[in-house]
Amino acid sequence: MGERVIILFDLDGTLIDSTEAILESFHNAYDFYNEKHPTDEDIKALIGHPLDVMFSRLGIDGERVWDFVTVYKEHYREISTQKTVLLPHAKEAVELASTFAKLGIVTTKTGKYSRVLMEHFGLMDKFEVLIGRENVEHPKPHAEPILKALEVFDKDDKDVWMIGDTELDLISAQAAKVKSIGVLSGYDARETLEKFTDMIFNDTYEAIKWLKSRNLSHNELTL
Repeated sequence: MGERVIILFDLDGTLIDSTEAILESFHNAYDFYNEKHPTDEDIKALIGHPLDVMFSRLGIDGERVWDFVTVYKEHYREISTQKTVLLPHAKEAVELASTFAKLGIVTTKTGKYSRVLMEHFGLMDKFEVLIGRENVEHPKPHAEPILKALEVFDKDDKDVWMIGDTELDLISAQAAKVKSIGVLSGYDARETLEKFTDMIFNDTYEAIKWLKSRNLSHNELTL
């Protein structure tokens, strides 16, 4: 039963809430360079994009973006495990998913720090692959992160799903020609997600329970 499904998860807003760590690290970078701070709402509206894109859209020009990214990462590394939490029922979602599917993570966060976080939560061993920003040339919404993650799996006759909370996840899934589920536990509203998928759930645990029932039904039909 566990061989038919592959599930790829986004992190922020899908499995974890690192909003506090992200906001603090952004403000720390603006403090460091004595620049006027963006609002928390402006920062949160961009979560899911790569850091360089976020800083650029928040008004940092040219190559200075990478200086801000460096300062951000230095601070984030120090505080991320203390100021990040699993979303409600995320642990149960991953544990249930691992009973009937092969699992991976596809994130625009730095993969190195993402792995540390998931090890901190005791879940990294449930995943066969973690693709972060440094592992690809083109991050989500490009197809590359999903396609790179799928390289580690035997994809023949598999039911492949991407679960995420922003349009970036869903557009990436479309580009990679895999199925997608939007969850409302993160940063994009239902109206945004509905433009890219018909499958929307309140959180990842609901999505996984639906996928499990769907998989059981398929197995019964093929027996």
